[in-house]
Amino acid sequence: MVNDVEKRWNDPEMLRQATRYVLSVLGIALAAGVIVLVWASARDSCLNAGSVLCDGTSKVVVGLVPGGVLLTGGILALVLAFRAWRAGRAWPIWQGVGWFLFTVMVVYLGIVGSQG
Repeated sequence: MVNDVEKRWNDPEMLRQATRYVLSVLGIALAAGVIVLVWASARDSCLNAGSVLCDGTSKVVVGLVPGGVLLTGGILALVLAFRAWRAGRAWPIWQGVGWFLFTVMVVYLGIVGSQG
């Protein structure tokens, strides 16, 4: 069992899994963002406006879809941290992944929210 006070964890396989997880979540959020931007720019109300974020619906969807992917990824990472803790493995890796994804989500929402 891992001693929580002793911070000398070393689990290269879990670190590789966490890295793949972060890259996957970021890739899915990027793909979702591109899809939503294409959808927003193809809407009838935005064709003549000259801007992708031409109305409230576009702004909300462009903000919430990738933000929701990042939020879900962060929550699932914290669930994986809890499961690793229960199994006596190196859980701080997953906790760091969860907080990193939450931070990226807040920065993204801040950028999207300031547009307009």
